[in-house]
Amino acid sequence: MIALNVVDETSTLKAVILGTAQSSGPTPTIEEAYDPKSIEHIKAGTYPKEADMIKEIEAFAQVFHKYGVKVYRPEILKDCNQIFARDIAFVIEDKLFHANILPDREREFVAIHQVLDQIDPKKIIRPPEEVHIEGGDVMPWHDHIFIGTYSGADYASYITARTNMEAVEFIREMFPHKTVKSFELRKSNTDPKENALHLDCCFQPVGKDKAILHKNGFLVEEEYQYLVDFFGPENIFEINKEEMYQMFSNVFSISPEVVVSEKSFTRLNHWLRDQGFTVEEIPYAEIAKQEGLLRCSTMPLIRT
Repeated sequence: MIALNVVDETSTLKAVILGTAQSSGPTPTIEEAYDPKSIEHIKAGTYPKEADMIKEIEAFAQVFHKYGVKVYRPEILKDCNQIFARDIAFVIEDKLFHANILPDREREFVAIHQVLDQIDPKKIIRPPEEVHIEGGDVMPWHDHIFIGTYSGADYASYITARTNMEAVEFIREMFPHKTVKSFELRKSNTDPKENALHLDCCFQPVGKDKAILHKNGFLVEEEYQYLVDFFGPENIFEINKEEMYQMFSNVFSISPEVVVSEKSFTRLNHWLRDQGFTVEEIPYAEIAKQEGLLRCSTMPLIRT
């Protein structure tokens, strides 16, 4: 059996589900795309090729192998994009939450059955139907859980609004002993530089007390300021709009000392090394064209 344990974003990783780009299917039509960045690349004819994305994910798998992490992969579904494992489920403490995602992605969850079969069924939670939530919006951080959301009256009109206020309340009820803090995110169906698809597109803790932040991703200045005060201004790496678009905040921690990052993130990678981190640089720019990066491709099961 798998004894789930995730209480933060950076403790030493022992087991993870890593998405797959195998049989990811043809380039979607504009109507089939879920986010403005994918649409931009479909229109430009630069949408990523399957072979390139397979190479990038396998480079990520090699880093996990180097650090002795147990890696689970989904069963490959024909012509199905299964890269973003974080969307379909997430773990907080010893519970795995089955995300209520876009209906046509439900089979992606079924494809991780070899993991689900090793988890106590009482620890697998399916939120009620009205709870919309995806793992990219959920950040456990010790006695806090940070959640990205959008509560505007026009919520239903945004394909980019993935987590609602019902989800925030649901997580509060599940973890009454934790401080659950929600953040209103900026959403756009058309402009990827004005769209924080998930909380991890504009915020990510690293190490024990540091964070990457993008101010414009937050709709409410006081909520952004809450994170600045929480981590301390001296511990914040503030990214600009272009860096947010490139997904600088969507790196992934293997431990408090080791961060996996995209090799082109020069400014961030310098800063991380200056702070004493080991930075494992890999190519991930093709996958980034789908408005997801390293954190999105992973679903940690055990951190110690």
